[in-house]
Order: sequence, then structure tokens, then C-alpha cells
Amino acid sequence: MASHRRPKQPSRARVTVLTATAAAAVALTAQSANAAPVTKPSKDEVKSKVDKLYEEAEKATEKLNGAKEKQQKLEKQIATLQDNVARGQEELNELREGIGTMASAQYRTGSIDPSLQLFLSSDPDDYLDKASTMDQLSSQQVETLKKIQEKQRSLAQQRAEATDKLEDLSATRAELSSKKKEVQSRLAQAQKLLNSLTAQEKAALQADQDRATRTSERTALEGGSGKAASGRAAAAYAAAQSRLGSPYVYGASGPSSFDCSGLTSWAYAQAGVGISRTSQAQANDGTRIYSASDLQIGDLVFFFNDLHHVGLYAGNGQIIHAPRTGTVVRYESMNTIGGPFMFGVRI
Repeated sequence: MASHRRPKQPSRARVTVLTATAAAAVALTAQSANAAPVTKPSKDEVKSKVDKLYEEAEKATEKLNGAKEKQQKLEKQIATLQDNVARGQEELNELREGIGTMASAQYRTGSIDPSLQLFLSSDPDDYLDKASTMDQLSSQQVETLKKIQEKQRSLAQQRAEATDKLEDLSATRAELSSKKKEVQSRLAQAQKLLNSLTAQEKAALQADQDRATRTSERTALEGGSGKAASGRAAAAYAAAQSRLGSPYVYGASGPSSFDCSGLTSWAYAQAGVGISRTSQAQANDGTRIYSASDLQIGDLVFFFNDLHHVGLYAGNGQIIHAPRTGTVVRYESMNTIGGPFMFGVRI
């Protein structure tokens, strides 16, 4: 005979959970329906955000350039110190061999000096500090031992200096890696924003840039040849002009691509003048000019409070510079850089 069982009823706790879940789902659905639609940023808003990210990337780029320059200097200094230590050690070994030869000669004659015995078994620093032993040495031996003492002290100092510079180099390399990642992060964020634009919006942005470049170029050329600050400034300016249209690449210093201070340092190098690599350092490479009306063609021109951007004065309130990623070396009005004019520097 078949068994007739009553269907198992859901527990009160389970019913409560199911009811709560259903209510939450309904609430979320209603909330989503009532939520304001997500608005896509406008072309101008994207441009503003991208410009800010490019500015941050340029700041990091100049710090990156500074770290690279410091790394190169440290590597040269360390190599020089290591060479000096190696040569000094050879000289010290020769001096010690000379003292050993004198001791051997005295030993064979049965008259080895007690002071030499002391030297051969201990540190000559302690040995020379004992005035009583000085009387037992010949003038030649005294001179040799003094040279050994001086050489040991010099080597110890150079080794300590090399060790300090190696530690500094390690910290500089870490800073280099950090700044490189920071630059790449800012550029990636900017590219993501640009990718959110439509093809039409991208074309409009490019057209705006092209118009601004053509206007600045006309304005600069209308100023005529103008007066250059010096023959080397004129040569540097001409070198920069020869690179109009070259792409901006962070950390690049020519001859086919540049960042801002890479262009100015390269241009002056073509004029036979060596200036610093970074914009902050270039600010101290010559005589400062605080009035824009006193600027002359070829002067370095600095912008922003932290001096992270530099160009070459082109006359008529224009500069030649490498603006930022996505642009090329071009003329631009000083009024459209995005940051205040701080001062010029005449090399």
C-alpha cells in the first residue's frame, strides 16, 4: 500500500531569508531604474584632464632625467675611485715589498732591525706612533714607512667614499625605476581618456592644436629675424628650428625626438655650449631675466613654479619647445603654455 506523506513545508527561517532576498532585489532594481544615467565626459573635459596628466608626466620626466644624470655621474665617480684604489693597492704592495727586501737583507747579515720585525708582524700605524722605534730606523726606512702609512690611510678613505657612492647609486636607481613607472602610469591614464573620445572628437582636438601651432608660427615669423641674445644663442635657436616637427618622447634628448629640456640641451650642444640636462638645473646655467619684454631670441624660458618646463624664446611672445606626449617640436605662444612664465635665462 502506497505511503501518503505530506509535502515538507519550508522552515520559517528559510521563508524569511527568501523574502528578504526578494525584497533586496526589488529595491536594487528600483534604485537602478531611478539612478541618474552615467554621462560621458565632453571633449573639453577630457582635454582638461589629459592636459593635467601630461603636466604630471612631464614633472616626473624631469625628475627621471635628473636621476639618470645623477646615475651617470655616480657611475663615473665610482669607476674613477675603483681605479684609484687598484693603483694605490699596487703602490702599497710595492712599498711593502721594498721594506721586506730591506728586512731580508738585514736578516741575512744577522742584524735585522727590531723595528722592522715589529713592522712585519703588525700594523705600521701603531709602529710609527712609538717614538722610541724611530731612532732605530734609517732615514730611508722611515720615509718608506711613512709612505706606507699615508697610502693605507688614503686607500681606506677612497674605499669608504666608493662604498658611500655605491649606496647612493643604489638609491638613485630605485628612484629612477619609481619615476619611470610614474611617467608610464600618467601617460597610460591620459591615453585611456583619449581612447574614450569618438573619432570625430579626436579629429577636432587635433585640428585645434594644428590651428594654434600655425598661429604661433606666423606670429613668430612676423617678428622678423629679431635680435638674438648672442652668437651661440642664435646658433642654438637655429638648431631648434631645424627640429620643428620632431616628436616629443619622454627622456629623449635628440636628434630625432625630444622632451622639453632634451631639446634645449641638444640645441645648445649644437652651438658648442654644454648646459645641464634637466629644466630645473638649466635654470641656474646663466643670467636670469625676469621681464618677458627683455627676452631675446635663444634665451631659455621657464614656466610653472617648479620649473618643470622650458623652451627657447622665438620672439614676439613665442617659444620653440617640445610640449608633451602626442605633440611635436613647435612654436607656441607663451600665453598658452598652461603655466605662468617664471623667468628667462641667458646662456
